[in-house]
Amino acid sequence: MIEIKKKEGEHVGAFIFRFNKKVKQSGIMKEMKKRKFTTRNVNRNKRKAAALYRVSKIKSLSELKKYGSTPGNKNS
Repeated sequence: MIEIKKKEGEHVGAFIFRFNKKVKQSGIMKEMKKRKFTTRNVNRNKRKAAALYRVSKIKSLSELKKYGSTPGNKNS
């Protein structure tokens, strides 16, 4: 934990500058950003279900394309 005390007669801007400098040097911001953007692993059953859904979707779209009608086709 970073603890900085304001010096006597120090301007607020200088104090904030010193604080930011200490925070950057300590690596707190790096750690915070690393934790913010990490994602949890999806469990095996959800991955499997998603893969099966993709396969079935691709299969149904290829069948529709084979018969000449696709979901984006305006002439159907």
